[in-house]
Amino acid sequence: MTRTGPTAVATSLSEFAAVAGTSAPSDRASGARQAMSRRTFLRRAGIGAGAIVAVAGVGGGWRAWDQGVFIPETGDAYGAWSASLLGSGQMPLVNAAILAANAHDTQPWRFVVANDQIDLYADRSRSMGAMDPVRREMDMSLGCALENLVLTARANGLAPTVTLLPDASEPNFIARVHLTTEVPDRSPLFEAIPKRHTNRGAFAAGRRIDPEILRQAADLVDTSTTGLIWLDADPARSRFGRLTIDATAAIVADPEMARDDFAWYRQDWGEIQRRKDGITIDTAGLYEPMRIIVRLLPPSDRRTMQQGWLEATATRHVPTAAAFGLLSVRDRADTAQRIEAGRLFERVHLFATTRGLALQPLNQVFERIDRETTSGLTPTFTRAIQDLVPAGQQALGAFRVGYGTTQPGLAPRRPVIDVIWRS
Repeated sequence: MTRTGPTAVATSLSEFAAVAGTSAPSDRASGARQAMSRRTFLRRAGIGAGAIVAVAGVGGGWRAWDQGVFIPETGDAYGAWSASLLGSGQMPLVNAAILAANAHDTQPWRFVVANDQIDLYADRSRSMGAMDPVRREMDMSLGCALENLVLTARANGLAPTVTLLPDASEPNFIARVHLTTEVPDRSPLFEAIPKRHTNRGAFAAGRRIDPEILRQAADLVDTSTTGLIWLDADPARSRFGRLTIDATAAIVADPEMARDDFAWYRQDWGEIQRRKDGITIDTAGLYEPMRIIVRLLPPSDRRTMQQGWLEATATRHVPTAAAFGLLSVRDRADTAQRIEAGRLFERVHLFATTRGLALQPLNQVFERIDRETTSGLTPTFTRAIQDLVPAGQQALGAFRVGYGTTQPGLAPRRPVIDVIWRS
């Protein structure tokens, strides 16, 4: 599942707004002003054609080219999004699996392909360290990949039989999917796989979601151990929003968590193309003029990036959410239940895509809960979240949903050749 993780703005949006003489994107989303055109933004910021030529003369043009400013979401790091999800054999199934939501775009998966089955393994080398000390988010991310694989198998006329954790002696062996022939079933969820993207931009403030749509999303729960809880009205909605902001601040203030979070930020175009993973500026939910300017700037340090994340959480992510969703399980320490919760999240995200809704994971509260559990800290967030969950259930993850005001960017993805083994 893509938080899939915290995102950041490389420099203060409010500072850019002051230069440009307009409001920051989060303010514009409130409907107080119309979003300006790129030409107007550049003019008010004093960046005209002459300035661009001048910058080019001192190396700015080279940096724009070197950083892919005007050709975003191109190159090998983004080729997976155009790969075919239909065809013979198992490659289309793996193509779909690697497009799944996953925390911090770590892509913690490996696949072993045989004639009539695909095995899914965890790649523990892609751990988030102190941000995911019990591998909760890794397990959920693997569940997201598994769900895409299953949906795509059916679309290609293959009946999938899933066995979770098939070998107790091999903890990295997450699932075996046995495949037999059946009539193709190209469901709306399957069709949404290449269209699903995490949206970290502002949502349309004040625009509510039809309760029937939320009910239909809840109907996607298909096991007795998983659940979906909607927080679409106060005081529960406000309570969770406040907890999310507080948890983000706690992560930023925690040296180990901040370090391991920042390790997955990708600010350099060349690094994105080499690594094909991580959180990029193009997925930060910025309006187009802002994205171009930020990409032209030198890389930002950890403090700047993470203060930007905290600011975005407090002024954009939380206030503009139409609703928050909590994923619940009976036992959050149970690996199989975490995988199933990941599968549920992927279905919900795909369903939201079919309904024109934007969605972003917000897992800061649960990252702090894991930190409290493993480091012996006061269980502040552990206790607080339980007040929002029915008896007998434990919250495992969360997300926000609403109507987007920006087009979400593509996340880089490692190609099939980098994640597959043949038996």
